[in-house]
Amino acid sequence: MKKTIPHLIFLLFIGLSLLSCKKTAGEGGSANIRGSVWVEDWNTAFTIKNGEYAGADTDVYIIYGNDLSYGDKTKASYDGSFEFKYLREGNYKVYVYSKDRTFTSQSGDTVFVKEVTVNKRKQTITLDQFTIYK
Repeated sequence: MKKTIPHLIFLLFIGLSLLSCKKTAGEGGSANIRGSVWVEDWNTAFTIKNGEYAGADTDVYIIYGNDLSYGDKTKASYDGSFEFKYLREGNYKVYVYSKDRTFTSQSGDTVFVKEVTVNKRKQTITLDQFTIYK
């Protein structure tokens, strides 16, 4: 009996420690962030628009909180829609890559970022549409 009391106290301490930890942005919750991608297809000089269409199979990335790199990525569906599910409360950055129509990027690409805060457990946030250039 004397040996089990220290074990119980230890387990109680561990349990309370886990409950007191503040969970940061990321997976493990019940919130969702949705959006869509629209593509404007241009010639290489961006002088003639060849067409517009839903951004099917476009890579969409999400950064959790203050992380330096993306925590997850998904591909947009056939209609350009995407969704990141099972998120906890916190701050997120959702981004996509696009051709740079301003010709200021040496790589020829640029990134469009939308910052969003999930502040309710079961919240669904719909972002404004991303418009990218190809």
